[in-house]
Amino acid sequence: MPRPLVLMAVPLLAVAPLLAGLLAPPAAPGLLAPPAAAAPATDQPLAGRVVALDPGHQLGNGRHPDQAGRLVWVGLWKPCNSTGTATAGGFPEATFTWRVTRRLQARLEALGATVRLTRTTNSYDDWGPCVGARGRFGARVGADLAVSVHGDGAAASTHGFFVIRPGVREGYTDDVAGPSRRLALAVRGGLAGAGFGYSTAYGGDGLDVRRDLGTLNMADVPTVMVELGNMRNAGDARCMTSAGCRDRYARGLAAGITGYLAR
Repeated sequence: MPRPLVLMAVPLLAVAPLLAGLLAPPAAPGLLAPPAAAAPATDQPLAGRVVALDPGHQLGNGRHPDQAGRLVWVGLWKPCNSTGTATAGGFPEATFTWRVTRRLQARLEALGATVRLTRTTNSYDDWGPCVGARGRFGARVGADLAVSVHGDGAAASTHGFFVIRPGVREGYTDDVAGPSRRLALAVRGGLAGAGFGYSTAYGGDGLDVRRDLGTLNMADVPTVMVELGNMRNAGDARCMTSAGCRDRYARGLAAGITGYLAR
């Protein structure tokens, strides 16, 4: 004997979506339904970060000896600032650091960072800021880190870059010495990745520690000072006076900073 047909009651609301799908017109040939929206991949890994950059020296320091030469207390007495060095051809360190810093600023801002500079001119009419003010600048602007950009003026046989971090000075750098060491390693890695070699002096590992530099002593955020090359060395000088090479310095510094902040 055949079994009786049993009809199950299905709520109309449950059937409606199925019927709508079955009755929908077919897609036109060659057209695909749009994919589900995916979360956009960020190309600004430094969004929300603040970076303080210190282009070393100032063109006018030599024309303002009373202001630049006055002593300031940074854990020890130091001159407010100095003229810096230059290549044998007369290309000044202040201009080198300014041009590298501006390129670095552009790269970091393209990655989403807010960038603050300790000086906003490169002029013979201006002097300073003093090393203590440069050191305090990072904390004053709420920066996540600070990088001071320099060129070395060592013996002409020396070449290559090195990164200086603050040593422990009680009451000054004891709170930032650890993270500054990690920043120094990241910046060294970025510059090496951009094709630059470690300095042949200062231990040969591309790193140095100082307790007598006002810019480092007065810092309250992770801070390093980079000597990007020896301006008295002919080979380094050719690189440092080249726009393309300065952009490579900026690329290496940006990579190091990004690596540190994205850890």
